[in-house]
Amino acid sequence: MPRLPGGRRPGASPLSHASSVSPLSPSALGEAVPDVAPRLRELRRRRGLTLENAAQRAGLSPAHLSRLETGRRQPSLPMLLALARTYGTTVAELLGETPPEREPVIRAGSREPTGADGWTYHQAGGPGRAMQALRLEIPYGAQGDLVRVHPGEEWLYVLRGGLRLTLGESVHELAPGDSAHYDSLTPHRLAATGREGAEALFVHTLLQSPDVHPHI
Repeated sequence: MPRLPGGRRPGASPLSHASSVSPLSPSALGEAVPDVAPRLRELRRRRGLTLENAAQRAGLSPAHLSRLETGRRQPSLPMLLALARTYGTTVAELLGETPPEREPVIRAGSREPTGADGWTYHQAGGPGRAMQALRLEIPYGAQGDLVRVHPGEEWLYVLRGGLRLTLGESVHELAPGDSAHYDSLTPHRLAATGREGAEALFVHTLLQSPDVHPHI
């Protein structure tokens, strides 16, 4: 999806952003790393990934990941970031830090909408989660030619107006009440079909569905 202020995309970044800004000093990282090996193995198995698939997604060799999971090698911070993105979590969770209690209810009007490249984004979910929920306002003619490709899954539900969703070579016309669910490694575009624009609920996750081929 298009980039929000700060250079991140609303559909592709909250987890990587949350991981990269986790307040971990090098000394704290060094103290916590010895405990990360069993947690890495547990998270991989919980996600249903083989050692080979997880290593490929994180840009590591299977042998290297195996050494990390058995504690024979300590991960660097870039490795932890890559593995956190792969498993849909944060570096803080990988290191066993207890996340702060989150407020489960987001009240109407409690957050200011964000505008980027003509679209308006209303946050509909909490920060630091494994999925990001938004309400999108999509004007006619805005970003219709922007092709997006990134890891994860996307789901959208049309509230108002019409949307044209292009997935690879396929084009789908969506009306109010229609929804779509797809892997976002498939090149995709989204545009309003009418001059009145469109509005949709949108959810993005960093994790892919298990029936797609592993990616680098």
